[in-house]
Amino acid sequence: MIIITNCEKMKNDIYDVLHMFYPESALDEKDGIVFTHNLEIIGDNYVNEVDLNGQAIVETERIYEFSNELEKKRVLKRAIKLACYKLLSKINKTDLPWGSLTGIRPTKLAYDLIADGLDPLFVGETLTKNFLVSPEKAKLVQSVISNQNCIIKNDNLIDLYINIPVCPSRCIYCSFISSELDKVRLLIPAYIDSLIKEIRAVKELIAQKALVVRTIYVGGGTPSVLDPEDIDRLLAELSYPVGEFTYECGRADTITREKLEVLKKHGVTRICINPQTFSQKTLKTIGRKHTIEDVLKAYKLALEFGFDTNMDLIAGLPGENLSTFKKSIDTAIELSPDNITVHTLSIKNGAELKDKPLPVDEKVEEMVSYSYNALTQDEYVPYYLYRQKNQLKGLENVGYTKRGKLCLFNVDSMEEACSIIACGAGAISKRVFNLEGRIERQANPKFISDYISRVDEMIEKKRSLWQ
Repeated sequence: MIIITNCEKMKNDIYDVLHMFYPESALDEKDGIVFTHNLEIIGDNYVNEVDLNGQAIVETERIYEFSNELEKKRVLKRAIKLACYKLLSKINKTDLPWGSLTGIRPTKLAYDLIADGLDPLFVGETLTKNFLVSPEKAKLVQSVISNQNCIIKNDNLIDLYINIPVCPSRCIYCSFISSELDKVRLLIPAYIDSLIKEIRAVKELIAQKALVVRTIYVGGGTPSVLDPEDIDRLLAELSYPVGEFTYECGRADTITREKLEVLKKHGVTRICINPQTFSQKTLKTIGRKHTIEDVLKAYKLALEFGFDTNMDLIAGLPGENLSTFKKSIDTAIELSPDNITVHTLSIKNGAELKDKPLPVDEKVEEMVSYSYNALTQDEYVPYYLYRQKNQLKGLENVGYTKRGKLCLFNVDSMEEACSIIACGAGAISKRVFNLEGRIERQANPKFISDYISRVDEMIEKKRSLWQ
């Protein structure tokens, strides 16, 4: 499909809307199909005309006085995407749950609308009316922002993130730059040395700039693949008196009493135990080596140590049907962790599942709806939300929490309300300038060997970012 537009800067946004309706193979320019968009300013209106194979619509958006060019661009982009969506929805005779929204953070739009003067009580109604978001998803956004009562926009606050991009094995849906332990085991000592070097430099930076560490999050990968001695060395460097200190222990087969003792010793308050499913057959299919029994034992051990707990589940895994997924949700609710995040499977570039597709159940929308109904009828509320490209049915990922148990780091990260200083291979630091409404990023090398050789360069880049 060839995209022709007189707004070249919006071409990628038009492509994103097309991609919601058609697979990448259908968007190959070689097929000769033409999608055209033309923008004209007529009087006080933007007039967007879109056409696909002779089927066309014209949408008019009134121009009002903008406070700045950024706001003008934002409104224009939304108008173009809405016109494209309306045509494609009409041609394909289908409505998508998120309407014309293509971004990964629907809540960001909600906060933008509130900043423009919209009463928060009318966010859901506005999303449905102006962006054709389904009433169910609009209600979800409304609920999420009402539960995010922890956002503090203070440029002196930071979250400290440490990345361990290593896993016991690779899941077939994963596209992260994460190495299997057996392939990088010999690099681990040098990696920990380099990581500690970067952390110490960051601690100096924090002190020099009088920054306040709000949360610490050790993620990956699967940080719990490290030996207890390496965990002890690493966490000894992270002695800030924070109220939330999270350590991901995603694979149950990596969790031992000795490791949890080390975490407790260093003030970790929350761990993540991510079964993804409570079907043993599915675990084997997706490339996980742990058993359901491993998950139950690890969770019992975590409770014994008094950690807050996060669990992840995935809707739409290969081979699972609605009944299988319901069992996973019901089991998680029975276990009653503090947080349950429900992801919708994303078929990502670079994942084995992309190259060797396996059949998935068409009822993934019912799976996601069941999770929302079951969790909110129990003691959970949705508190963070994001979307990814290539998610089944254009759906989303939602984090649910018990009251008073939300994960601050998840909110700060998803809403980009707080700066993050990130250490380690593949880690991305973000400096948030709240008063200026902008964000600057600094990415570390993705691969462990590159990171080790360039750690001094990364330290200097962080100093420059916070100069």
